[in-house]
Amino acid sequence: MLIAVVMLFVGLILLVYGADRLVFGATAIANTLNIPRLAVGIMITGVGTSLPELAFSVTAGLNGKTNMVVGNAIGSNITNILLILGCVAVIRPLNLHSKRLKHEDPLLFLIMLLAGFVLYDNQLSRSDGIILLVTFISFMALVFKMSKRNFLRETDSLSVSQEAETPKEISQTVAFLWILIGVLVLPIAAKIAVDNATVVARYLGLSELMISLTIIAIGTSLPELATAITGMYKHEDDMVVGNVIGSNIFNILVVMGIPALISPGNFFSEAFLRDYWIMLAASLLLTLLCVGRRRRLTRSMGIALLAGFTLYIGVLMYFAYA
Repeated sequence: MLIAVVMLFVGLILLVYGADRLVFGATAIANTLNIPRLAVGIMITGVGTSLPELAFSVTAGLNGKTNMVVGNAIGSNITNILLILGCVAVIRPLNLHSKRLKHEDPLLFLIMLLAGFVLYDNQLSRSDGIILLVTFISFMALVFKMSKRNFLRETDSLSVSQEAETPKEISQTVAFLWILIGVLVLPIAAKIAVDNATVVARYLGLSELMISLTIIAIGTSLPELATAITGMYKHEDDMVVGNVIGSNIFNILVVMGIPALISPGNFFSEAFLRDYWIMLAASLLLTLLCVGRRRRLTRSMGIALLAGFTLYIGVLMYFAYA
C-alpha cells in the first residue's frame, strides 16, 4: 500500500513535469516559426496546464476506467474554482479588468450545461466525444478571433499576461529536446498514476470515481495552482482567472472528449446526480464574478470558496464510508 501511495504521487509529479516541458518546447518552436504569440499564450494558459488531466484520462479510458475519466474532469474543475481561486483570494483579493473574461466566462457556463447533456445518461459514447471535440474546435476559433480583435484595437490585460509567459530565445534543438522529454514522460507518468490510483482506491475501499474526484483531481491541478500563484504575485489577476476558465473548458471538451471518442464506457450515476451539479454551481459563481459590476474576488469570498471545497470533500467521504 505504501509503495502504491508513493508511486501515485511520483506519477502525478511526473505528469506535471512532462506537461510543463512539452508546452515549454512547443511554445519555443512556435515562436521561432513566427506563430502569433497571442495563440501561443492561449495554449500555455488554457491548454498547457490541463495536459496532466488529459494524459491521465486518455490512459484511464484506454484501460476501460471511464469513472476515472469523468471523475478527473469534474473533480479538477471543482478544485480549480473552489480550492485554487479560494486559496489565491485568501492570500490577496483579485480585481478583474480584462474585457475578454466577460465574453469567455459565459461560454464556460454554457459548456458546463453541455456537459450535463453529455453526462445525464451515465455513459460517454463516441457521439458524445465528437460533440465535445467539435465544440472545442469552435470555441478555440471564437476565442482566438475575439482575442485578436481585442489585441488589435486595444491592449487587453489578459492578452499581455499570456504573451509575457511565452519562452524566448530558446534554440530549436533545445526546444525539440524538451518536446521529446515531455512526449516520453507523459504516457509513462499517466500509466504509473492510473495503476497505483487503482491500487490505493481498492485498499481504502474507495471507488475509482471517488479517488479521481479527490486525490487525482488535486494532483493534476498542480499546474493551475502554480500558474495562479505566479499570476497573483505578479498582480496579473486576469491571468489567474483566465487560466482557470481555459483549463475548465479544456477539461470538459477535450479531457472527456478524447477518451469518449477512443474508448466509450459507462460511469457511476453519482457523477451526474451529485458531482456535476457542484461543478455547475461553482461555474455559475465564477460567471457572476466575471460579468458582475464589481468584478472583485474578495478575501471573504475566498474563504467561502474554501469552505465550500471542504464541505464537498466531507460529503464525498461521507458517501464513501456511509
